[in-house]
Amino acid sequence: MNPFYYARPGLTEALVRDLTGGNLFSDAANGLFLAAPRRTGKSTFLRNELEPALAHTGRVVVYVDLWSDRNRDPGALIAEAIGKELGKHLGIVAKTAKAAGVEHVGLGTWLKVDPAKIGKTDGLTLAEAVRALRETSGKAVALIIDEAQHALTSSQGESAMTALKSARDQLNTPDVANLLLIMSGSDRDKLLRLLNTNAAPFFGSAISMMPPLGEDFIHHIAEMISRTYPQLAPVDVAQLWEAFQRFAHRPQPFVRALGQILNPIHPPERGFERHVLDMADLQRADEERAMESAYLALRPIEQAVIWRMLEQGDRFRPYDADALTFYREKTGEKISAQKAQNAIEALRMQTPSLIWKSAKGEYALDDAGMKKWFKNRSDEGIWPPQSPESGAA
Repeated sequence: MNPFYYARPGLTEALVRDLTGGNLFSDAANGLFLAAPRRTGKSTFLRNELEPALAHTGRVVVYVDLWSDRNRDPGALIAEAIGKELGKHLGIVAKTAKAAGVEHVGLGTWLKVDPAKIGKTDGLTLAEAVRALRETSGKAVALIIDEAQHALTSSQGESAMTALKSARDQLNTPDVANLLLIMSGSDRDKLLRLLNTNAAPFFGSAISMMPPLGEDFIHHIAEMISRTYPQLAPVDVAQLWEAFQRFAHRPQPFVRALGQILNPIHPPERGFERHVLDMADLQRADEERAMESAYLALRPIEQAVIWRMLEQGDRFRPYDADALTFYREKTGEKISAQKAQNAIEALRMQTPSLIWKSAKGEYALDDAGMKKWFKNRSDEGIWPPQSPESGAA
């Protein structure tokens, strides 16, 4: 394991307690929705801590990352993950049945199921597959879906979410949770679309922000530095904590900066903490410059669309009268709904894409970090970005 990895047993225990009904004031047994910004350790935590902890409670745990292959339909990824796990247990049950001279072991025709066809017209539905997994394994099931908001980008993915909600309602009782659903996302606003309207599959549930790594992580790093470089002790924890916050609580760039500064080829000196702070500021400036360059490289109508999305957030409506008026004011041209749609499609087709679209035609910025960039610049009175050549946005 990564020597810099910092386990959070307290958070793990609290989530498992909530999921398994140990907290009377938590509704997590009906679905746990966790949001955390990208690169803050969410997926690593789910795989390395929450997944084994749930398995330790005697559950079958299925994990699927909907960003593992963004070229594939998210609904197919969910079905495949459940199918693979079901296939393992079907094989065990089949061998046991054959050895005992019993054909079906009380499971009807499930032993003849092809897990690869789950969710297809000639296979089990997703809800049936989860029930089959519960009965073949003899254990409750925990399904962890990472980057769950991506399911909303396809009709099959939306159907999968509805099917999982149905499976939860069928399998769970007031006393026993046979199916736990844990869904995480790197963009709270997008994840919220799974539960913020009457038509949403998990309407009525709530999103919890996953707490970022805190000062205890920095103390852990400081102790490692002191052991490796005794001449640097005592390490200025306060400065490292400030640097980590400037790195937006992202452990990877923070540790990478430490690795560049604490280089054995050029022995580090006391006061290295100041250099970590400087590297955090440089990275933040580089990220903001990259956003600015990407924005300035857009055509005026595309800039106007992004600007409108940044201002409106989840209230964004791309083609209403107010939006078209906004586009006209910012571009100096009359913008039809068709022109706006063409601009949006161009923004979606960029690599990386600047706009996310749900199967229902809802739009959002693909990179949630742009919202913070926009707010900071607006608060400082330096929005919109100015082109050096033209002196205008």
